Amino acid sequence: MPKTYTKILTIAGSDSGGGAGVQADIKTFSALGCYAMSVITALTAQNTVRVSGIFPVPAAFVAKQIDAIFEDIGADAVKIGMLNDAAIIRAVAERLKAHHAKNIVLDPVMVAKSGDKLLQSEAINALKSELFPIVKLLTPNLPEAEVLLGGEILTRKDMEDAAKALKMFGARAVLVKGGHSNETTCADCLLSDDQRIHWFENPRIETENTHGTGCTLSSAIAAYMGKGQTIKDAVASAKAYISEAIQAGKDYRLGNGHGPVRHFYKFWE
Repeated sequence: MPKTYTKILTIAGSDSGGGAGVQADIKTFSALGCYAMSVITALTAQNTVRVSGIFPVPAAFVAKQIDAIFEDIGADAVKIGMLNDAAIIRAVAERLKAHHAKNIVLDPVMVAKSGDKLLQSEAINALKSELFPIVKLLTPNLPEAEVLLGGEILTRKDMEDAAKALKMFGARAVLVKGGHSNETTCADCLLSDDQRIHWFENPRIETENTHGTGCTLSSAIAAYMGKGQTIKDAVASAKAYISEAIQAGKDYRLGNGHGPVRHFYKFWE
């Protein structure tokens, strides 16, 4: 029998600066020993400081890219990031259902690290109704969870309640990420597919190089799920990877804003 790869697909926007989006996803998949494939949903003119332009890919062509992957190669897991508008969301949901895609991780990207908006407001309802029910894991950060639920999330109890509320939209599991909290550690709350709450906690690393951390974490989770890990184990493995990548890249300087993490820290200096 011929050898095969663990094949992971990212459906997301392109970051011309290379720190987030599809570029971060491909770096993450590759660093974790997987074969990376991509469906581009939007082009962004972006660097470490700001997003100066967004050019959405027509929904029909997003669908055509997904079909091209699944009709020939297939995917062991799918990571979804920036989707921009409701038409693209509906196209992605419809084609993933048609191809019976598995191990779908949805990172509901709404705002760039620079503060620039990446998801149209009217697309939020489509995200909830079309995509949430087909994903295995939803990974919002605190600001995204607050937008999705329409309320503040201030405490760990709030994070647990938010995970339960978000799971009601149909996702198998929800990871509410606490990186935006004021705590001295980065504590993430997982409501797993077995209905149990699990907390993952890592030391907070002082650095400006945090562009693409959400993309990288969700991509790492998808990679580990594609390799056969449970949701809980995949989150634990991905948390370790992102912490190490942030630590390895914290002293570098790239651009004038939020620099990237160091995805290939295991392979080169």
